[in-house]
Amino acid sequence: MAIPAFIRALRAKIGTALLHVPTVAVLAYDDQGRVVLVKDRSSGLWGAPSGIVDPHELPSDAAVREVWEEAGVYVELTQVLGVFAGERFSVVYPNGDQLAGVETVFAGRVISGMPRADQEETSDAGLFHPGEIEHLPCYPHFLE
Repeated sequence: MAIPAFIRALRAKIGTALLHVPTVAVLAYDDQGRVVLVKDRSSGLWGAPSGIVDPHELPSDAAVREVWEEAGVYVELTQVLGVFAGERFSVVYPNGDQLAGVETVFAGRVISGMPRADQEETSDAGLFHPGEIEHLPCYPHFLE
């Protein structure tokens, strides 16, 4: 996950202390029932396109933006699947930064584009049928 400027500014003041931030993820499907997944460049794990909601940004706008940035696919959001938090949505990065997310997960449908990695945050992207996902190295919370 790229570090937004506002997070960098906070980190300059608070160091690696725990930040509680709003995040989004999108389970976007094409007309063939395949879901858009991205492979995280740093961890090598697959999951839904996701990211931090910028200040004053609507979560729905952040969700559409993240799918576009990470997978090169434009989506239409169809519903909110849920809002999740807790240990499964917390991380300690290799540099010691601690982050706890409150993640709004959206369902969506692919409007245009073919998945492609951005080569910054994602090293691969694709469309997968549900049965193919169990064979991918995924984030643990993604499979539950």
